[in-house]
Amino acid sequence: MANDSAAPRGALPTRALGQTGMDITRVGFGAWAAGGSEWGAVDDADSVRAIRHALECGINWIDTAPIYGFGHSEEIVRRALRGMAATDRPYVFTKCGLVWDEQRPAAAPRRVGAAESLRCELDASLRRLGVERIDLYQVHRPADDTDLEVYWETLLAFQRAGKIRAAALSNHSVAQLERAERIGHVASLQPPFSAIRREEAAEIEWCRTHDTAVIVYSPMQAGLLTGAFTAERARTLPANDWRSRDPYFAGAALERNLAFVEALKPIAARRGVSLGALAVAWVLAWPGVTGAIVGARTAQQVDGWIDGATVTLSGEELEQIAAALERTGAGSGPVRPR
Repeated sequence: MANDSAAPRGALPTRALGQTGMDITRVGFGAWAAGGSEWGAVDDADSVRAIRHALECGINWIDTAPIYGFGHSEEIVRRALRGMAATDRPYVFTKCGLVWDEQRPAAAPRRVGAAESLRCELDASLRRLGVERIDLYQVHRPADDTDLEVYWETLLAFQRAGKIRAAALSNHSVAQLERAERIGHVASLQPPFSAIRREEAAEIEWCRTHDTAVIVYSPMQAGLLTGAFTAERARTLPANDWRSRDPYFAGAALERNLAFVEALKPIAARRGVSLGALAVAWVLAWPGVTGAIVGARTAQQVDGWIDGATVTLSGEELEQIAAALERTGAGSGPVRPR
């Protein structure tokens, strides 16, 4: 909760978010799809209901970014939180460093880390979200125009000024984390991580040894691990859905991924959980992972994965999943947590 003394909404387990003083539920609501610009048709009212339902289920943090729908996702988060007392409000995490061209929104965003640009982004996010302070402010991706030391010191200055509670990084490598840590502590890292995207295991291990929290994104690999995808559905994704251009959703990689999903079905059935919940539980079993960002377009989709926050996989189940990864060849990287 945004207020440290507020009572929890539900019985979801929590973990300390590194050294920030915040305790977060093991799953958080990811508001990328609420932006609507890269996921095909998304209904704003459905997005608001999904966020509110996630909070009713006990989730106490929301992750968004200005680039999601060019500010629209942050505005949807504000709508979802409207009328909520500050003591009941969830933690709100957002990002900076990706700047779009208002005249050409379809163009690739620029990675900008200049201090004045980041100040403008922060003020815009505070306004769109309707909050006085960002709980966790993350540099979305390494900047192209500014040295890491410069933009990281800018975020630390925001923290000292009280505009943000904690400064963090997203999509940064071990070498970049090391550079930032020499200037000031990195509160958390947000890397992609799922059973079929495991390359960021080294970054997670670095964070574990430096008391840096890790909130992974896309634990269900954008829906691939929910069991809702077939080869036919992947082929017919609309052009305005980013997954239609993603290599995980095409060719031999898709065949391996779908074979892996089939291998997960008996494990999920024995536990009495959905495939999505199993996928979330797998990333949460990884040492060093504090929480997982999980997206939803509807309240029903939240119900499909919320159990992942409370499922603890046994050593035998982790071995079965590792064997399935080795057998199908899905993804790359370590197949089992240490």
